[in-house]
Amino acid sequence: MASWVGYRAIADYHTHTVYSHGRGSVLDNARVAAARGLEAVAVTDHGPLSVPWVGVSSPSVFDRIRRDAERAGRLTGVRVLTGVECNVMSEEGDLDLGPRDLARLDLAAAGLHLLIVPESLGRLGETARLVLPNVAPWRWSRRLRARARLTNTKALVEAVSRHRLAFVTHPGLHLPVDTPELARACARRGTCLEISAAHRETDEAYVRAAARQGVDFVLSSDAHRPAKVGDLDRALHVAERADLDPSRVLNVARAGPRWSRPDPSAGGPSKPSWF
Repeated sequence: MASWVGYRAIADYHTHTVYSHGRGSVLDNARVAAARGLEAVAVTDHGPLSVPWVGVSSPSVFDRIRRDAERAGRLTGVRVLTGVECNVMSEEGDLDLGPRDLARLDLAAAGLHLLIVPESLGRLGETARLVLPNVAPWRWSRRLRARARLTNTKALVEAVSRHRLAFVTHPGLHLPVDTPELARACARRGTCLEISAAHRETDEAYVRAAARQGVDFVLSSDAHRPAKVGDLDRALHVAERADLDPSRVLNVARAGPRWSRPDPSAGGPSKPSWF
């Protein structure tokens, strides 16, 4: 049985600000991260094809976020990463940011969300095919829900296969997913799965099912207000109760005079380039 005695999270890679539908600034998030003793925090505001009140207004907003992140890092001593929580837009795994925009960011995460809008009228059909089977009243049909699960899983697997993603956000939240199939795809690509402190869908059963496929994990707050940044206790407890070895979680370390990360040679992941 894995021991988590003396381990704690040292980074939070999933937070939001007023640039999407969070409540605080980049500096607010960095200050809370510093107060909690984190080494790093990522600002991962929602992509531009979220409904207008949820996502960034355009890809150019990430340039402003980066400037804010650089200033916040200087003021707090925390490494502040500029990232995104992309929307998966189609069964083929399309995202709402293109390769050039993604390449300019420190990290990209992606997940399935219901509050998305197609890039154009010509793409309305593919977005509808992804979203509509997951909303009432269709989701109350066992047959259609099973079909939605297949579509959702294919969309995430294709997104992971086609794009360099750091992790998949809150798999299974509102939209059913085949966890083992997604985990296998992530393991092949070196993409993590998120254990969310904010969403109970990422529970012990999910962690156990995914871990059996060899995938690694990241603990995240999905904070939409500064006070929740770095509040990862629930996610850590889920990992512990699932008997997940700490070496399988990228943003934990053993407490001591200096932080000591789990040894990758023991079978866990190496430190990611975006840490």
